[in-house]
Amino acid sequence: MFKKVLTIFILGFFTVFCSAQQVRPSKSSEIYRDLKTLKNIPKVLYLAAHPDDENTGLLSWLINDQNVETGYLSLTRGDGGQNLLGIEQGAALGLIRTHELLEARKLDGAQQFFTRAIDFGFSKNTTDTFKQWDENTITADVVWVIRNFRPDVIICRFPPTAAAGHGQHAASAVLAEKAFKLAGDKTAFPNQLKYVNVWQPKRLLWNTFRFGSVNTTAENQMKITVGQYDAQLGLGYGELAGLSRSLHKSQGAGTQSVAGIKTEYFSHVAGEPAKSTLFDGVVKNWTAKGNADIEQSLDKIISAFNFNQPDLSLPSLLVLRKKVMALKDSDLKKDKIKSLDHIILSCAGFMGEVVTNQAEAVAGDQYIFKLNLISRAENPVVLENVKWLNQSENVNRKLSKDSLITIQHDIQIPADAAFTEPYWLAKPAKDAATFSVPNDTLIGLPEAESSLNVLVGLKIGSQTFQVKLPLSFKKLDPVRGDVVEGLRIVPALELKFTQPLYLVKENEDLRLSLNFKVNSNKKFSNGKLNLLYKGEQLGGGDLKSINGKDFTVDYVIPKAKLAAIKSNQLQLEANFVADGISYNKKQVLIQYPHLPSLQYFTPAMVPVMKGDIQVKVKKVGYIQGAGDFIPEFLRIAGIQVDVLKDEDFYGNLDESAGNRSQNKLSQYDAIVLGVRANNTEKKLGRWMPFLWSYVKGGGNLVMQYNTNQDTTVDQLGMYSFSIANKRVTEENAEVKFLNPNHKLLNFPNKITADDFNGWVQERGAYFPDKWDPAYEPLFEMHDTGEEPLQGSTLYTKYGKGNFIYTPLAFFRQLPAGNVGAARLFLNFLSAQKN
Repeated sequence: MFKKVLTIFILGFFTVFCSAQQVRPSKSSEIYRDLKTLKNIPKVLYLAAHPDDENTGLLSWLINDQNVETGYLSLTRGDGGQNLLGIEQGAALGLIRTHELLEARKLDGAQQFFTRAIDFGFSKNTTDTFKQWDENTITADVVWVIRNFRPDVIICRFPPTAAAGHGQHAASAVLAEKAFKLAGDKTAFPNQLKYVNVWQPKRLLWNTFRFGSVNTTAENQMKITVGQYDAQLGLGYGELAGLSRSLHKSQGAGTQSVAGIKTEYFSHVAGEPAKSTLFDGVVKNWTAKGNADIEQSLDKIISAFNFNQPDLSLPSLLVLRKKVMALKDSDLKKDKIKSLDHIILSCAGFMGEVVTNQAEAVAGDQYIFKLNLISRAENPVVLENVKWLNQSENVNRKLSKDSLITIQHDIQIPADAAFTEPYWLAKPAKDAATFSVPNDTLIGLPEAESSLNVLVGLKIGSQTFQVKLPLSFKKLDPVRGDVVEGLRIVPALELKFTQPLYLVKENEDLRLSLNFKVNSNKKFSNGKLNLLYKGEQLGGGDLKSINGKDFTVDYVIPKAKLAAIKSNQLQLEANFVADGISYNKKQVLIQYPHLPSLQYFTPAMVPVMKGDIQVKVKKVGYIQGAGDFIPEFLRIAGIQVDVLKDEDFYGNLDESAGNRSQNKLSQYDAIVLGVRANNTEKKLGRWMPFLWSYVKGGGNLVMQYNTNQDTTVDQLGMYSFSIANKRVTEENAEVKFLNPNHKLLNFPNKITADDFNGWVQERGAYFPDKWDPAYEPLFEMHDTGEEPLQGSTLYTKYGKGNFIYTPLAFFRQLPAGNVGAARLFLNFLSAQKN
């Protein structure tokens, strides 16, 4: 089961691991904190289901006040959530949220871990969750993290009951208790023991909570005071927690930085009960481990630490390092040497980077890099040697205090270098709820260590250090200043369709014009482009002299070939064959200001909707919400879409006449509000009266789902309705038509039960639970064993026009190419045409 791979957990003792692109010194206050943490033996693992589930206030207190190593294990990467920033969903959203967590951890100081579990969307209980997740597989992952990190205390965010509020939340508690009991059992997952030892934590606790009306705290539970002010941070731990949590930007999780102390409550779950502190009965320091000399050395170093001249601590730290290296406990030695080496390099003021001006590189090609090194220690650090990717060089050069040295070197990227992408996305998922991981010892890591590193051999005092510097890209951004990111390895040729989706209407000429964008990162004299459906070739053509970016190719699938395909939801694939090599990768590049550039690759595929898809509207106004694909879908369907602005509602000011022109709303066949528009568009309160007037005068207003969090408008409709956390999570749940003859179900597309086949992840969320009698519900649906819900779509006539509120998950179905969802949504837009 377990394949050998070098990871953060099994690094050699002399290697300094740095997940960032540069090795940089910590600030004096951070060095001081790390020294105090080095004194303490205990570790804490906090465990929950998703990004943003963690109690950042408690994490901040544990790290900065208690000075104990702390990690957060999120079972998933948040792949099934919604995206407040853009249109990314699924794997792309999980990648964004992974790095938002890493940015949060940079602030609060905790470590970050994951399992292979995929967030498949909301589930209502553990039974539903474990229908998706293989319980044994995810338990093994949690055991693996426990055996690697070796926490003394594990803390759950949630209970295994309905009070958790989410089936995946409750499942995290179930898995935590099961893994707690198995981690110390040598008969459990024995293949792991080739790389790690068994480990039995002292206790498992539940960090009880008050969430809204749900209060699971009790005065007989163990209580801890957190949130204290830290002068070295200039913040209280609650304030730091607010900053950390607010980095979950894709979730709109901005959180107040609350000053002042608060009480955290804990309920015993398993292991030895705690009476007064989290660490009752836990070995707390070096003296208790039988190493009083290490304890005494650390006390002297901490007492004498000079915040203005941290390099004065280097002689004592080097003596301490020899003592730690002599430890017989290999696991403890590995942990503490890693921390101690980082402290020593920070005290030396060492910075190192290997940079080029190319953001992307192709395996086998050669690039110019600069190795930049500097030390700020009074006693020189010596650069003994440099191991480039394919050769070693002895240097034996002193790094004079505060003097940058630069060594330029040509580096050839190995011909077998893997593309730069997250390890959990490098292979197709094992199933809909579990990622495939190429090497099992990668499990738990937020990201894999770079495989392309320059190794720098340093001598500090009489001791040697080997520092890994990953190959990086560096540029000067006029707004952000220096930007340093990982060098991204890309294919020699990349393909993608110029549209994310194609639509073929049977009532029109049955032909499909496709556009490919070919990006060649090296010159090809010729090649052949192929278009495939289920492995069978639909067409293609020879291309010559391909060299450069955005080379566009057009291809038309003939009517006969398209008509022979009976399915109405297709996935077409393209590949390019040159010099006997097939290229079929599409780059997915994600760039947001708060994150590094993120990249992964998928097959060059595109969904095609094909069938009886009638469109009767020509012009739609759109109010943007959170990331939503629908405007792009409507344009692909041949509809003009205008994103509405202030002047569209108020008209333009004619200064000479002293008045405003009429607003533009009446020109639209329909106006659509994007998902969560009431949560994101702060002008909506001013616009709603104009929208109601538009409907009253004969307009058609379609509003997609909203939540009750951070709303702009209290009343969304002309008649009142209330939004609840009601949802249908089973994407194949039966749908009952309450009025099959309703115009929204018959024009221009006749909607039947077949149109609800093939939906993904869910039917919808945040259904209204109460509404004015003026509204007519169109459907009834429910998850297994639950009461029927009728709030998935509400319709009312208002004046001469129509208002439709629909929390059905069109924002998921349309990017997936679901024809039935497209037909239904186009009917909603056409209400006024009927």
